[in-house]
Amino acid sequence: MEAIIRIKNLFKSYGPKLVLKDINLDVYPGEVIGYIGPNGAGKSTTVKVLSGLLTDYEGEVSVKGFDIKKQTLEVKKRIGYVPELAELYDVLTPLEYLQFCGALYGMDEEVCRDRIHRIMAAFDLSANVNQRMDSFSKGMRQKVLLASGLLHNPDIIILDEPLSGLDANSVIIIKELISKLSQEGKTIFYCSHMMDVVEKVSNRIVLIDEGRVIANGTIEELRAQHGDQSLEKMFALLTGKDALSASADALLKALEA
Repeated sequence: MEAIIRIKNLFKSYGPKLVLKDINLDVYPGEVIGYIGPNGAGKSTTVKVLSGLLTDYEGEVSVKGFDIKKQTLEVKKRIGYVPELAELYDVLTPLEYLQFCGALYGMDEEVCRDRIHRIMAAFDLSANVNQRMDSFSKGMRQKVLLASGLLHNPDIIILDEPLSGLDANSVIIIKELISKLSQEGKTIFYCSHMMDVVEKVSNRIVLIDEGRVIANGTIEELRAQHGDQSLEKMFALLTGKDALSASADALLKALEA
């Protein structure tokens, strides 16, 4: 099976600071990749490279055979990107905003409009589809952002903390959706700090720290290598954060003073 995403010898700097240090990764159709790491590890930078937002990097990165540097628009047509922060056009309604997104992807207007209403109904936002988004809660805005990433039915979906601000029922819907999309052959590149969710939805875990891949395998493979423990425990062990419990104890003692 050919890799749908191929990253080879990826380096990325911001000024003198080297953020990504020789990332190598192949992702295959139908995989759900849990891409995790501490703050500042390089997760969001990797996501921005994959989504075509950053092209001033060193190395080779391709999506469905298209070179991201040379064929950025071809790549963007084939991915759905849901960023961590829901930056939307607040003066628009969800219908207006999503129709605009559909037009950018060259979708048929009737197909686009019908799909918008179906997605909004699934997110329990039918009553808000013609309401300006400046009055929306964080969770409502996140649902619209998710809709924009799924609207054109892409082969590859890149999710950066997609559950931020969602209520418990919506979280369940998204987890189920990720599983079903994978079963249909969609590829999910999933970044999150919610280790319990990553552990449940991912086929493979890729852990990066300080710009380098330090673990890559299924949860079963990682447990075989590092002990039969939760992903959260392995994360703390592998990133050198196993002293967190001691830090919590120190904070409690500080409050007693």
